[in-house]
Amino acid sequence: MSAVALRCDADADRMLAHLRERFAEVFPVTGSAGDGAGGDVDAVAPFAPVAAHGTFVLASAPGRLEVAGNHVDHQGGRVISSAIGERVWGLAAENGKHLVRVSMEGFGTDAIDLNDADWRRPHGVETQSSGALLRGMLAAYDEAGGPLRGFDLATCSEVPAGCGLSSSAAFEVMVGAVLEALFGPGPFAGTPEPAPGQVAAEGGEGGFVPLDPVALALAGVTAEQRYFGKPCGAQDQLASACGGTVLLDFGPKVPTVTPLAFDATGVGYAVVLVDSRQDHSVHTEEFASVPADMRMVANHLGAARLGDADVDALFASLQDIRAALGDGRVMRALHYFDEVARVDRQRQALEEGDFPLFLKCVRLSGASSAQFLQNVSPHGDGCGERQPAMLIQGLCAHLLSEEGAWRIHGGGFGGSVLALVPVGEVSGFMEAMDGLLGYRACREVVVGGPGVLARRLP
Repeated sequence: MSAVALRCDADADRMLAHLRERFAEVFPVTGSAGDGAGGDVDAVAPFAPVAAHGTFVLASAPGRLEVAGNHVDHQGGRVISSAIGERVWGLAAENGKHLVRVSMEGFGTDAIDLNDADWRRPHGVETQSSGALLRGMLAAYDEAGGPLRGFDLATCSEVPAGCGLSSSAAFEVMVGAVLEALFGPGPFAGTPEPAPGQVAAEGGEGGFVPLDPVALALAGVTAEQRYFGKPCGAQDQLASACGGTVLLDFGPKVPTVTPLAFDATGVGYAVVLVDSRQDHSVHTEEFASVPADMRMVANHLGAARLGDADVDALFASLQDIRAALGDGRVMRALHYFDEVARVDRQRQALEEGDFPLFLKCVRLSGASSAQFLQNVSPHGDGCGERQPAMLIQGLCAHLLSEEGAWRIHGGGFGGSVLALVPVGEVSGFMEAMDGLLGYRACREVVVGGPGVLARRLP
């Protein structure tokens, strides 16, 4: 078992103990200390007690690192992504009711009544909330024929929200794994063979539930698009569900997943994320403008998405598209075509062991996102006074020069900056960056963790 898998196994024991304690407090059984009857009247749980709980299941899914390919997944492009060590965790059991009750550490509680005739449809008041993601995953499981019943779920997360590590995708995938573990085999069931990166499921204690990572991921995309209200691609969910490092090709109707070897540490580099403290999740409208602008160019070229067109067609119609749609949309389309080509070069560089070429492509990607895609900083205030992610990239350029690489990470408009730093310089880099920004901004990331996992507990 790999070092990353061993860490996941140790984390599972720690998180299971934590979640068992929380579960007992939040979802009491009749006559227990927290039910307000026969116990401590000051320790009243947020949910009414139940007679008993069924078999417990523990599920988890990792956050993700976007290694290569910025804003190309939603247009049928190719990306390289890795699961990280931090995960979202959930402990669940059937409650014998027609209610799904959830307590999310740091995000409050929610309940969905399965007897409500409208429970499957999106609820506008839940837009951009964890409750919307929960409802979307339940609906996806139910509509695909899953035998859904009432259950209780307590969750916690190691993945920080709002800094571009895809905590929402990890939550979606984890909820889907809970459903399959509780009620399966159902629509998210997989084969006994683990998906790429699901190494922690091999040779463990047993009770692991076979999962279909692609089915889980695509259900998560529907939940995020239709229920949460964010027009995302499928990169985040697939990277979380599959684990390891993978090349994701969104050209086919069902994306293809190809495992890749990405060992930055082995070639002398650390992966560092620098938090801008500008929460990207509050800039969904600006995020949505990127795929919308790209689709407008694609439509002008007679295609549904840019992946169904080519750069020669863009150049052939350049003057017409500029006149009709403006230069900003043309630049975003140009970024798409060049970025997909860079991903192909980065894949080749990794396969051939040419890490200097890989680093060069990271720097070029960062420049393209900043100059042409223009997704580093939000533009809503119109004055540009606060551009922390762009400032961080400038600091990376000063501190690293050509010895490392950096670019905006994920959807952008704040969030985090990805930096690849020589191992011998990582402590000095992080100390300098934290000092310049005035807060603890840097986190070294463990790359290549296991994908989604679920097991039934004895």
